[in-house]
Amino acid sequence: MRRTEARGTTIRRLAGPAALALVAGALHVLAPGPATATTSSGAGYSATVPRCAGLARMEIPASVMSLPTRGGRVTSAAVRTSVVSGETVTYCQVDAALSPVDPAAPEVRMRVDLPYDWNRKAMMFGGGGYSGTVPDLTANVPFGPTDRPAPLARRYATFASDSGHQQSPTAPPSLDGSFGLNDEALHNFAAGDALKKTHDASLFLIRHAYGTKPAKVYFAGGSTGGREALVVAQRWPEAFDGVISAYPAWNNLSEVLYLGHLTQVLSRPGAFPGPDKQTLLYDSVIKACDHRDGIRDKVISNPRGCRFDPHVLRCPTGADDGPSCLSDAQIRSVTAMSTPFRWPYRIASGETGYPGFPFLSGADMRTPFLGFGTTAPAHPMPVTSGYGMQYWDQWVKYFLTRDPHHNSLDVDPRRPGKWLGRISHLSTVQDRNDADLRPFARAGGKLILLHGAADELVSHRSTSDYYERVRDVLGPRSTHAFMRYYVLPGANHANVGAPAFAGTSDSLTALERWAEKGQPPTRPVMTDALHERTRPLCTYPAWPRYRTGDPDSAASFTCVR
Repeated sequence: MRRTEARGTTIRRLAGPAALALVAGALHVLAPGPATATTSSGAGYSATVPRCAGLARMEIPASVMSLPTRGGRVTSAAVRTSVVSGETVTYCQVDAALSPVDPAAPEVRMRVDLPYDWNRKAMMFGGGGYSGTVPDLTANVPFGPTDRPAPLARRYATFASDSGHQQSPTAPPSLDGSFGLNDEALHNFAAGDALKKTHDASLFLIRHAYGTKPAKVYFAGGSTGGREALVVAQRWPEAFDGVISAYPAWNNLSEVLYLGHLTQVLSRPGAFPGPDKQTLLYDSVIKACDHRDGIRDKVISNPRGCRFDPHVLRCPTGADDGPSCLSDAQIRSVTAMSTPFRWPYRIASGETGYPGFPFLSGADMRTPFLGFGTTAPAHPMPVTSGYGMQYWDQWVKYFLTRDPHHNSLDVDPRRPGKWLGRISHLSTVQDRNDADLRPFARAGGKLILLHGAADELVSHRSTSDYYERVRDVLGPRSTHAFMRYYVLPGANHANVGAPAFAGTSDSLTALERWAEKGQPPTRPVMTDALHERTRPLCTYPAWPRYRTGDPDSAASFTCVR
């Protein structure tokens, strides 16, 4: 009964696809000193000071980790001061490395930030893309509010790792899949093994720093980190008291096959819709469907009620006649990008397809870095092509064929030929699709699941599919007792760029109240960080419909189905 014992991510605003870990601001390094008792500097904070000097060069025994390693070591420990969420926070920053069983595998590099005036809680962050860097431990949770403190500013001990490999400095952020050549590294990342290793090592360091275990341990992540959030709930149901999973790429292999299919489609002559055509499509969809939620506000609140037909944009001749229309080839591409993809063979994970992206109901292909790029996919893969196309290219080279020179356009996900066996095997590693969360619920765990309805990189339809599977296994009442799922209209992947609605919500406070006081979320509100407006955060499948009153106020909307 672990919870009744003592222990119980932008290119513009957020970190990467929720985790590019771009650390902002300089850190002022202080001389580490011995632990001493201090008075609290904030209401409700512990008076505990981490024993930073005592952690320097500490060995981390392999025995403290439940998965195989050859142990680890602290590589640095120093007291630092940073401005986090507008306030000055002093903490001990500990860097460590965990040694792999396979000497040829990369080590797991991790970091733990241990604040003065610790609140007796810990927060683990997930990664993004192919990971390879340690996320920014001073950042907020995915879709976190701009007017509420990040976990470290709340005096959480925060920790994370690079998922068990180190990105090449010459690769685009989070797009280096070369670690996939090694089986241990692949499992550390794709199956989530590095998560438990990092969790166990971090709690070991926290105990040595403060002399006690955390009372509560939480996990928050988006994209790859969102998948990792579901992985810890599935595989280690007693390790975390609560989880925030945002835009999770839970069926990673399945989405990779879909991205590979789109790469094939978009690489055909004349098939790629350039930036002008992307703008045309997005503006046309918004114009056609914006009003269907009761108000024109450039947000499509009910994407299921929007069924835009791209054929209305067809060029009269069917050829590419300029920026004001779509050619037949481009219409076929847009349709393929927006409809389900099914493969005509079986894979071991049991998955059969991917539900498509919402480009005909409000998603924007033009999102910087994470969108579909400005040039068509090709060989070699241009860095100006879509993020998903580059992700596919890395996967083919390092996960599937393990040939860094392989032309990813030569692999057709509809007819994989000799690669089918390898694809099926990888599905057991990358598709984290266990919907039986009863052990997590029985252990008292709480799960908040979030996804933007205009996500251009991981489809919210896929997350809805997973949620419905959980409901099918546990039943509606049991699911509602420990899990909430919210779809944020107008929000894209990680609020990168200029989404129609840059959705934020104080999910961490909601999770704390639920896990610590038994108070489930009640009428939560989301705030548009870019446009100073609010909407009700509706429990799926409900969506916010405008009634009357101030269109910028959540009170003017009601959740309907």
